[in-house]
Amino acid sequence: MLDIRRLHMLKTVAVRGSITAAAQSLELSAGAVSQQLAALRHDVGVDLLRPDGRTVALTEAGRVLLEHADRILAAMEEAECAVAAVKGTVGATATLAALPSTVARIVGPALTALGADHPQLAVTCLVTDQAQMRELTLGTVDVVLGQHYHHLPETTPKGIAVSPLLDDPLLVVTADDGAAGGRPVGLRELATHHLVVPPPTTDCGHAILRACQQAGFTPTTRYVTADIAAQLALARAGLATALVPETAIAPATPGIHTAPIKDHPIQRLLFAATRHTETTNPTTAAVIAALRTAARQDRIAYLPPA
Repeated sequence: MLDIRRLHMLKTVAVRGSITAAAQSLELSAGAVSQQLAALRHDVGVDLLRPDGRTVALTEAGRVLLEHADRILAAMEEAECAVAAVKGTVGATATLAALPSTVARIVGPALTALGADHPQLAVTCLVTDQAQMRELTLGTVDVVLGQHYHHLPETTPKGIAVSPLLDDPLLVVTADDGAAGGRPVGLRELATHHLVVPPPTTDCGHAILRACQQAGFTPTTRYVTADIAAQLALARAGLATALVPETAIAPATPGIHTAPIKDHPIQRLLFAATRHTETTNPTTAAVIAALRTAARQDRIAYLPPA
């Protein structure tokens, strides 16, 4: 009989690309992972991995076995969710992966509310820009608070369920000059500005570049950084104009002026994602509900006056 743990190791190696990387992820030694994969190879009687430069790749047999392993692992999680649903109680642990730009105004309030409503639940929060959905598919995290820029095609992996939370527009950020805030800005007005933008290889950087081109100009990029704190600091100093998601800007941040874009809007959808199961897991459902409530309350709290 195949060992479920070995199947999970095979999947982790396939996703991570090497036994060493998989071992680090699983908090095991590379030797221990190699030993378990050798045992799995013995169980099935055929090679499952082959060298591929400095990494490893699945053989044809490995790909076939991994397809079945995905279904087996999904069935195991479905069984766990079904038992949890019968119990009807929120569990003791959960892991959330979230974007840095969502921590102050969504993640923080959501975790505070969870602590009050479910004091037995300990949520580990991983704040990262990188490979969140991959970690979700591997089971390293239980819930992802991610983003999708509206100009990009949907790329939700198979087996992942997505719950929209909030449309989050980018605002034009400049140094505070004492003028009244809030006047919508035409994107074409930024053609003469020095901009600070994320790298064009990022979703946000790509979205900004595409919107500027649609507005009829190529932006003059003086600074390139994905660090929003650095973007705001450069804007505050009057060195550049930034385009920053609204939820990434703390209300009443001193020294800056923000304004919406009145044409060619740039916005991202913030969403909560988890592995799809037919039966709702009470623990992940509680985390997603807290994120949804925090997102809704944030938008109500900071709506511009009528």
